[in-house]
Formats: sequence, structure tokens, C-alpha cells
Amino acid sequence: MIGIRSTTRRTRWRVGAFTSAATMLLASVGVLVAGTAQAAAGCAVTYQVSSQWQGGFGANVSVTNLGDAINGWRLTWTFPAGQRVTQAWNATVTASGNDVTAANVGYNAAIATNATVSFGFNGSWSGTNTNPTSFALNGVTCTGGVGPTTAPPTSTPPTTPPPTTPPPTTPPPAGDAMAAVAAMQPGWNLGNSLDAVGADETAWGNPRITEALLDNVKAQGFKSIRIPVTWSAHLGGAPNYPIEAAYLNRVKEVVDWALADDLYVMINIHHDSWQWINTMPTDRTNVLAKYNAIWTQLSSTFRSSSPKLVFESVNEPQFTGSSGDAQNATLLGELNTSFHRIVRASGGNNATRLLVLPTLHTSSDQARVDELVATFNALNDRNLIATVHYYGYWPFSVNVAGGTHFDATAQKDLTDSFDRVYNAFVAKGIPVIVGEYGLLGFDRHTGTIEQGEKLKFFEYFGYYTRTKKLTTMLWDNGQHLGRTSFQWTDPELTAQIKSSWTTRSGTASSDLVFNAKANAVSAKTLTLNLNGTTFQGLRQGSTDLAQGTDYTISGSQLTLTASALTRLSSSRAYGVNATLHARFSTGVPWRINIITYDRPILSNATGTTSAFTIPTQFRGDQLATMEAKYADGSNAGPHDWTSFKEYDVTFKPDYPGNSIALTSDFFAAVNDNAPVTLTFHFWSGEKVTYKVTRSGGNVTGATA
Repeated sequence: MIGIRSTTRRTRWRVGAFTSAATMLLASVGVLVAGTAQAAAGCAVTYQVSSQWQGGFGANVSVTNLGDAINGWRLTWTFPAGQRVTQAWNATVTASGNDVTAANVGYNAAIATNATVSFGFNGSWSGTNTNPTSFALNGVTCTGGVGPTTAPPTSTPPTTPPPTTPPPTTPPPAGDAMAAVAAMQPGWNLGNSLDAVGADETAWGNPRITEALLDNVKAQGFKSIRIPVTWSAHLGGAPNYPIEAAYLNRVKEVVDWALADDLYVMINIHHDSWQWINTMPTDRTNVLAKYNAIWTQLSSTFRSSSPKLVFESVNEPQFTGSSGDAQNATLLGELNTSFHRIVRASGGNNATRLLVLPTLHTSSDQARVDELVATFNALNDRNLIATVHYYGYWPFSVNVAGGTHFDATAQKDLTDSFDRVYNAFVAKGIPVIVGEYGLLGFDRHTGTIEQGEKLKFFEYFGYYTRTKKLTTMLWDNGQHLGRTSFQWTDPELTAQIKSSWTTRSGTASSDLVFNAKANAVSAKTLTLNLNGTTFQGLRQGSTDLAQGTDYTISGSQLTLTASALTRLSSSRAYGVNATLHARFSTGVPWRINIITYDRPILSNATGTTSAFTIPTQFRGDQLATMEAKYADGSNAGPHDWTSFKEYDVTFKPDYPGNSIALTSDFFAAVNDNAPVTLTFHFWSGEKVTYKVTRSGGNVTGATA
């Protein structure tokens, strides 16, 4: 999942995050009535603001044609509050002031009667983000009825009816599958190894898998292991597509090691999903033949393996060049159904083996969940498991658009996602595995998101998935558990994740307490997030601090006194002077770093678009995010729908090197000879401005 393919992953998850949290549904903006008897016309429009953040938002629009079939469409509306579209998909969007036109792209021009097309966009807003209340399809207003249009129909109905969804049946009652999936909690992913795209499992930089590694995974408390496998480089040609014997034997060796450790094991078809399975809309016969051949061989190879071996049909299924959601659902339904048929027909333990079926993109959006529910109803098999992935609310997950905190918006994205999955599956006796989870910023390194905010995310994730009875599998491409050292790279993070499997932990509004060296030390207050626990006290190392003298508690407000902070800051050297731990009745303690800082100082610099760094005296402070704007106030750099740029992708602090680097990706989206004002936001609350100007391949920077 994460690592080599990080750019694709970030792009896809940005769209996924925007479609995950519905805030407005205008179902009443609905159906057309119009003039003469040439042809019936009618439409229903659903406009959904799916996510909103400072200065930006994402929206989805669905258009249902209730009249005669059309071939070629234009949807128009007027923004009531000055919003602007900055990026769109599945439609070409243009605007004149507040008036917006969305036109079909090549593959979704035709809309049969009662068929729906969908598109989405990102936008900017200020003041308010009021939804439009009126839409027109091909010039005719959607008002709530069906009538004749004043113009002839634009086309005859297509000869092929739109795809249909099998009628729902009663889902099977809860049974052994629910118990088995519960026994799989918690799970771990052996990422970037057998799923690597290349000659062998070391192609993406990880060492060969050893039996000792799996022994250590078991010793860490994991009950299941997901072993992603990419097959594309190890297949022979048509028509049988034989799997290279040595590679298949290697996969089986690793699977057998894990089974010998009494772990549940999940294997799948992994990055093949974007390498060749995605071409199914235009190459259905060949894709299905290859897909079926792989599962036929795997079913035969593992026919007698332990029932603790679980098959997952395909990782993160996706399709390129399809006609839209309806075709995507049909194609994925065909893959899942074919997978189910092949495995069950192979007999042995495969006759009742647990099989995992994903949603499109393994998304938890309601439409994607509903599509998978239809497949489950049609198959009516008690030994099926649903799977989704979760990498958090996108602005927070990658640290862009000001998403520096695990705030109420990020939390709601999480709860909405798992509420949808629970209601659709678990509440009806169908188990769910969150087959991958983490933060997308981990694509680059685990420091992209500030430590305390990261810990709050994982604490809440573990708690909420536990309440929804979901089994979770941590994505680890080697950045968490050392493949040869068997040590965790971030023990504090690991402790929080492990604790969340069974209980809640208290947290706080921050893990950083700053006092400026230029000023006298003053008392500082943090808000405790008790999460159902009770506060037990503060400790430095093995020494308890004194309530009333060193700190006070008033409800959820923890105040560190000026006298205690003066003592703890000692000589007041820049950086962390002392570390405290707030202890609670359950869970892990919350670390609090006491920091002395002064306003950071940036210096003039010259460089190139491929190598430009700003000399920086951080003076104990830590960088949170960066804004970029042109002189006229418009946003500069990538993602120009927001002034806040993406951490590590456009800018990178180097604390030991006393510098901040601006990347080539940033300058690639900056206008030539147009000065850009950068505002660096630090965790202390300080803001420092700086100006950069690109002139061809050269860059100059100066203090503002």
C-alpha cells in the first residue's frame, strides 16, 4: 500500500476523503417540467458537500435522468456565496463568475432513462459555503416533475440497458465467521515485501522474510497477519497464466510459517489491481481470464491449508476508463463473484474457507458500501467478510490545508466511516476487517504529523473500531517494526496502538508546553481529554509532582504553575528542558514536553528550483505548516485551492541542519517572476514570513 506507490496513493485518498462525510443532501432539487410534446425530459440532482475545511471544500454531484435518454449533457448552477471550483473529476467544469457549467467527459456522455452520472470537485470559499438551490440539465430546470421538452431528444436510448444490481436477499445470520474475525484482532500487514513490484520480495528495500520475523509478530500480540502478494511479474502467458513455481512456493513457505505460529493469515491479489486489473472496462475478457487463472491456481495450492488461512479477492480494486459508478460496481461484482465461485468449487477446506470481499477502492463511502452489500446478498454465503481501509481524514492524514490537528472534523470523518460500515454489515451479522489503517503521511516518514496529534488519532481509532466490533490490521511497510531488529521505531506510538486494543487512554490538547526565553516563565494550561478515565497525577521520571504547588486541576483543565515550570526549565536552553507524564486510571500516560524557545529566525538565500533551502535558526521551536500566497492574495504552489501547503511534499524542516527546504514540486507550481509570500506557522504559535521568487530555474529568498 504505502511506499513506492505513494503519489498514486495520496491522489486517490484525497478524493476518497472528500467523499466520506456527507453534510448536505438536496434530494428535493429534483425533477423537471417543461413545454412541448417532442420528448419527455426530467432530472434529479443531488448536491453533497462531503467535506469542508479552512477556505476549501469537496463536493459530489449526482444527476439522474428521469426523461428520455440523452447523449451529451451540461449541468448549470449558480453559487450563492461566491464559491469557486478549483479542481474537478468525471466532468469538465467551467465558470463565469458565480455561474458554473459542468459538462460530460467522453465516457459518461450518455444517460439512459433513470440512469445516473456522478462527478465531483474541490472548491474554495470564504464567509459562508451555502449550497446552490437550483440546477438545470441541458438548459431545462430541475423542478420536481417530468414533462415534454421544447427541443427534440438528443439521442435514442442505448440498445444496452444499464447494469442492474441483484435484488437483495436476507443476509445470513451471525455464525462462525463473526467469531473467527473477532479472533483475528489485532492484525498486522507484511507490507512492501511479497507485494513489491519487481524481481522479488526485496525490490522495495525490505530484506527477505524470515521465520523469526513472523515469530516476533506473534510475540508482539498480533493474532493475524495480512500477507499482500503481487503476482504480475511471476505469471506466464495466456491462456493458463501459470504462476512461476519458485514464487508460488515462496509464498506458500511464508504462509506456512505464519500458520505454524497459530496466526490467522490473509493472502490476496495486491498491486495487480492498478497494474492490469484496472483495465477491465476496455479489456474485460483478458483481465477476467488472468484473474480467474490466478485464483484457480491459488485455490489448488492452498486447498488443504488450515481454515485459518483467509483469501482476499483483490486489494483496493479500481478501474480506468469506465463509464462511471454503475459500471465500476458491475465489474467489481463480477470479480468478487468469480473469485467466490472458483474457490468454493475447488473443494477441500476451500468449500468453507473465509473469503474477504472489498468495496471499490476499499472505500467506506455509503455508495461503495451499498454496492458490496448487494454482492453479499446475492452470494448468500455465511463465510464471507467485508473489508475497507482507513487512512484518516485526508487534510490531517497528509498535513495539508491546515489539517495539523486531530480535530472534530477529522474525528467525525472517522466515526462516520465506521458507523456506515457497522450499520451495513456488522449489525446484520457480517464481519468486517479494516484491512489497512494508518496515516498517509507515513508514505514519507512518520514525523509528517505532529506526535501528540498522531497519538490522539490512533487512540481514538482503536477505541472506536473496538466499539464497532471491527478487526483492524496495521499497515507496516517496514517503518514500524524492524524486519531484522524486531524493534519498534517509535515505542511511544506502538504503546498507544497496543493499549487501544483493550482500553482507552487519557490525552490532552497538546503534548507541547512552550515558554519564550525572551520572557519570564508563566503558568500554562492544557485541556485534558479524559476519555472516560480519571486523572491520577503528574510525574517526572519516577518523581511525582505536587498538586497545588506544581500543578492544579479544575475539571479538565490542568495548569502547570510558573514556579514548577521555572524549576523544570532549569537553564532554559532552547528545546526540550523536561518531560512529564500525565497518568490516568487506564491506558498509557500522556507525555508533556516542557520547551524553551524564541521566535525562529530565517535568513536570505539563493538556490535553484531543484535545490533551495532557507537557513533557519529554529531556536527550540517546531514547524507545523506553511502558507504560500502571491502579492494579490491568491494561493501559490500545488493544491492552489488552499494556501496551506503539504508537509514534506512542498517543504521540509531539517532541524539538525538548521534549514527549511522548499521542494521542486513546490516550485513547479509557482509562477515565474511572481514573488510568493510564505508564512511559516510554528507549534509555539509564532508566525514568520519570508518571500521567494522563482526566475526560470533560479530562486531567491529574503526575509519579509
